[in-house]
Amino acid sequence: MTPQQRAERSAKAMWADDPASQALGMTLDDIGPGRAVISMPVRADMVNGHGICHGGFTFALADSAFAFACNSYNLRVVAQHNSITYLDPGQLGEHLTATATETSRAGRSGIYDVVVKGEDGRQVALFRGHSRQIKGTHFEE
Repeated sequence: MTPQQRAERSAKAMWADDPASQALGMTLDDIGPGRAVISMPVRADMVNGHGICHGGFTFALADSAFAFACNSYNLRVVAQHNSITYLDPGQLGEHLTATATETSRAGRSGIYDVVVKGEDGRQVALFRGHSRQIKGTHFEE
């Protein structure tokens, strides 16, 4: 099995068990070893009292991209620590895209950077996730 096939199969297994991302209208747009792209529309039920995308939904989008990227090796991985910096608000009706890339992976730990962008290409948020491998795999090899 190639690394790309492993990433795709891991993502398929994870997506099947991820009702949270699906309920938020997210789509897995691209996957590969150590990387993932996930997008989400900003719906009316996702805006806050300022009429902009609630930061929790932006965080959830970035966190999902992080999760798929760090789980792309058919090893079960969870978040150990995450942080986000909001740069520009997501707007109602806009489609946000989160691109996660592996920055470092050694032993059971990894660091992944996620850029969330608006439809016009502007950066909405920067997210950094620290991962930790746990026992198990997503599928039998």
